[in-house]
Amino acid sequence: MTTWRKSSRSTTETNCVEMARVRHRVAVRDSKNLAGPVLVFPAPSAASFLASLKKD
Repeated sequence: MTTWRKSSRSTTETNCVEMARVRHRVAVRDSKNLAGPVLVFPAPSAASFLASLKKD
């Protein structure tokens, strides 16, 4: 079973994404469209992306 997580900073926002760990990858989806498309990235690429967001 995949466990999807949404940022704790998006408590009441409707424009959110959710992320889930899937093996050695990270999946991303729109929180408003749970049955919609999912983007999948290698875990190191996702970690690098998130680190770059935290710098700004």
